[in-house]
Amino acid sequence: MEAENFQNYTLGEIYPNYSLEWEISNFIKVWIAVATSLSYCKFTSKLVPKGLPRLLTFSPVICLFLYLPLNLHSMHLCGTTSFFIAWLSNFKILLLAFNKGPLSDPSLSLPQFLAVGCFPIKIQPYPPPKSQTKQNPSLQNPQNGHKSLWNYAIKVLLVAAFVRIYNYSEHIHPKVILVLYCFHIYFMLEIMFAMVAALARATVGSKLEPQFDEPYLSTSLQDFWGRRWNIMVTSILRPTVYGPALRVWTRVLGRKWAPLPAVFVTFMVSAVMHELIFYYLGRGRPTGKITGFFILHGVCLVVEIGMKKVLKGRCRLPPAVSRLLTIGFVVVTGFWLFLPELRRCRGFVRAFDEYMLAAAFVKDIVGGAVKFRNDDGTGK
Repeated sequence: MEAENFQNYTLGEIYPNYSLEWEISNFIKVWIAVATSLSYCKFTSKLVPKGLPRLLTFSPVICLFLYLPLNLHSMHLCGTTSFFIAWLSNFKILLLAFNKGPLSDPSLSLPQFLAVGCFPIKIQPYPPPKSQTKQNPSLQNPQNGHKSLWNYAIKVLLVAAFVRIYNYSEHIHPKVILVLYCFHIYFMLEIMFAMVAALARATVGSKLEPQFDEPYLSTSLQDFWGRRWNIMVTSILRPTVYGPALRVWTRVLGRKWAPLPAVFVTFMVSAVMHELIFYYLGRGRPTGKITGFFILHGVCLVVEIGMKKVLKGRCRLPPAVSRLLTIGFVVVTGFWLFLPELRRCRGFVRAFDEYMLAAAFVKDIVGGAVKFRNDDGTGK
């Protein structure tokens, strides 16, 4: 289905059989396939030696995980599923093929293995290793990065307020609406990841690393991308892309300057994976804007790291100024390159349609339960 079709029609018009029940049924089937496939990976990893033999054994699962998101069509279910399995799970499986990464821990039970393999979580040892606390200082205190229920409740209320405000968008400046979109995306991601983390915590009973650490407080692009925004993506890109690229470039440029091209390569891989997720959402040919967004940020981050190496801590800006410049750059480039792709696949319109469908679905269930209780189960 071409992206322009999504721009002109609702999901119900594109897919005549579409309903929330149909989507949930597909969603359940997809995740049964995911759990079965990851169980296969756990048991075969004990039988097949690491390296190419294990990678070949896992290759059908990797291909299946790239295919499964095509069975979903909603913004929320397709978006989260494609991010979880086509990107994170596949990268974790690639690491497991070489006996590395979070899935290689032999002490993981099957439920823990499935939780870590399926979701953007990593079981946090306590106290965490010094190497991890150096990369992410928030791990020095296990409470850092884990917010109170009130924090999430406020963000849920803000998202609900945004949805109401969008009804009056014709009376609001377009730039203000775009700013609301940015906060909407961040709040929804944090809320969804927190729900997944809470579910996993209840299932595996272990401390979990936070997914976000107040990204709006970032004082540099390195701080934003490396320590605060979507920490789980950073932690999975580091061993799968950055580490190997760093080893290769160290032989060419030496240890001091090798991180620069390694960072850029990491952003290129992130760009490819984001383009893939947007393909799942819109089923249209990529325009290259998402790639442009990550190339731009990769280049700017390389320049930033290079300047820090040259200046060696001199000429630092006040934190308030550096925060304003960093978040301003992220927001402006997001307006220019990232948000247009969401609008191209009618992301927000479709998301609002799904909110209405979900509300109607819950209302029907509650209404049916009340009717059954009033009838006292007798049918009178």
